[in-house]
Amino acid sequence: MTETEHRKRAAAAIDRGELVVYPTETVYGLGASALSPAAIERVFTVKGRDRSAPISLAVPSVDAASPYVTLSERERSFMETFLPGPVTVVAEKRPAVPNLLTAGREKVGVRVPDHDLALALLETVAPLTATSANVSGRPSARTTAALDPEIREAAAVVLDGGRTGGTSSTVVDIEQDTIIREGAMAAAVAAWLAEH
Repeated sequence: MTETEHRKRAAAAIDRGELVVYPTETVYGLGASALSPAAIERVFTVKGRDRSAPISLAVPSVDAASPYVTLSERERSFMETFLPGPVTVVAEKRPAVPNLLTAGREKVGVRVPDHDLALALLETVAPLTATSANVSGRPSARTTAALDPEIREAAAVVLDGGRTGGTSSTVVDIEQDTIIREGAMAAAVAAWLAEH
């Protein structure tokens, strides 16, 4: 099966409410429709993730985030500088985003992964959940061989993009001038916040 056929199978699975594993530039992600409460619930269940912990969403471009978040000029400027890339931007969510995804919060994390296979999948079907493809508390997977058995079993399709970078994304709230989680490119993010 070609990569394109495999990707189409993954997109079809997501449309059916199923889970897929997809590569990013950081770690492997567990993808489901980020607009379907039932699909989001499956992500929480499979990961054994606390429902009070929000999940980010992934889109193929900054413009593609518009239906899901309200962006200030400063937030958009930051996103256009750093995305695609290993940074998650927390912004005010629009009504289309289920409260389950954000654990009831008014903001949601937005991710545009810098990985060709992930972006191609997102061009076909988005937004997807952007959370690491591992059982909560266990290490993130940098290869498909390292996936937890529970994740592999739950995923309808596993897209293999080879070894990933391994460092988690930096999570930032631009409006609050706050780095919520330091990860890849944290120093560059901090420098941008200080300068803008």
